[in-house]
Amino acid sequence: MSAIAQGSTIGILGGGQLGRMTAMAARSLGYRVQVMDPDPSCPARFVVDACFVGSWDDARAAADLARGCDVITLEIEQISIASLEAAGRHAPVRPGKEILAMVQDRIQQKNWLRDQGYPVGPYLAIYSEEDLLQAVKELGERIYLKRARGGYDGRGQVKLHGDLAGSQTERVGAAWRALGEQPCVAEQALDLESEISVMVARNPSGEVVAYPAATNHHEHQILVWSALPSSMPAALEKRAQEIATTMACQLKLEGLLAVEMFVTGNGLFVNELAPRPHNSYHASQRCCVTSQFEQAVRAVCDLPLGDVRIMRPAAIANLLGDLWLKNGLQGEPHFAQALAVPEVSLHLYEKHTARAGRKMGHLSATADTAEEAVARVMEAKSRL
Repeated sequence: MSAIAQGSTIGILGGGQLGRMTAMAARSLGYRVQVMDPDPSCPARFVVDACFVGSWDDARAAADLARGCDVITLEIEQISIASLEAAGRHAPVRPGKEILAMVQDRIQQKNWLRDQGYPVGPYLAIYSEEDLLQAVKELGERIYLKRARGGYDGRGQVKLHGDLAGSQTERVGAAWRALGEQPCVAEQALDLESEISVMVARNPSGEVVAYPAATNHHEHQILVWSALPSSMPAALEKRAQEIATTMACQLKLEGLLAVEMFVTGNGLFVNELAPRPHNSYHASQRCCVTSQFEQAVRAVCDLPLGDVRIMRPAAIANLLGDLWLKNGLQGEPHFAQALAVPEVSLHLYEKHTARAGRKMGHLSATADTAEEAVARVMEAKSRL
């Protein structure tokens, strides 16, 4: 295939922080950028050439975006298939709708992973309260119940064994109602040693590269910090890379794919897939030869993929809207105090309204080791 040359226009479905940082990388590479987003003041609005306002299922807005673009990519997987098809009539869409359709439905995603032989933990598809009662009998009560469609950062999820009170039957009924009585996946809770992700990139010409694994720490199903490289043994690192690379080739990926995995005493288990830039690889901006955002542009434009080596370990810590709201805090947090920590940088997304759980920005730090980078970035965060 031929590369999409500098001076061409990239369209991004989604104008959140991932779209913003991808657009900034695209500009550095010499591309023009347009986005589509439901919010006319989305974070990407301030760094792109044009912003089309439209909901994720607005096929007309997606087509309007694509008419003026040479290639379309995305930063959020909630885009409707109809919108992808409408955009695809005017410009190539990368990644394609087949990957999106599979990823958008957790039941379909889990079944695909299982059927292709990838390691997944015990799970059952849930279509009724009776199915969930049966799942408790088969999987035990240590279950994470996740809505099949939609939901992220802990939304659309219930921990059956920790979030709800009452008898087992009452907890099952409450969980089913809490998720809107919609199809769900019941996942047996695993005994985790750590959580990791591997970002893999593939361009239309078939070139594939995988980044070193990132170690991730979540609280309440939201990423708190992430570090590159991971501290996994070499054999597990190799296995994680093999899983991600094989998956990218099998899916004929054009773009990025983040593969989230659990590390247990019994090896690796694939958790979820995200065909876009990923929160756990923000540290690549500081520590890798090629950031995930530049890599996304290279991949969808069919340019040679960039070097993914780590030059210096790094970590990031998310800054949620709670920080702005805490104790009636007036104005901005104490960023100057955080920036006094050596090798710390601040990344804000220009979101004007702080809400609990909303990602407003992140801090990043480099150090001699990943562990030191985590300590450094968390120290900076504590000063806010």
